[in-house]
Amino acid sequence: MSTSALQKAKGFKKSRTGTYLSMGTTAFGAITVFKQIKKARAEHDTLKLVDAVVSGAAIVTGLAILYRELKRLGDDDVLLG
Repeated sequence: MSTSALQKAKGFKKSRTGTYLSMGTTAFGAITVFKQIKKARAEHDTLKLVDAVVSGAAIVTGLAILYRELKRLGDDDVLLG
């Protein structure tokens, strides 16, 4: 693998595509949180419910950070330049 290809691979996380991929995987974690909330409510387990809500808040925060990064990238996409 050439040096140029390595640099592109390292820059993938900072690219639009990498950011979209990160957003997708983070959003996928929301499915697990919804299942946790549903189970905790069915079991009337307040502690598990609080844990699921905190996890959900972390997902929302993570998505907000990734969205901000996506806006910052703008036209300065690492993989395109």
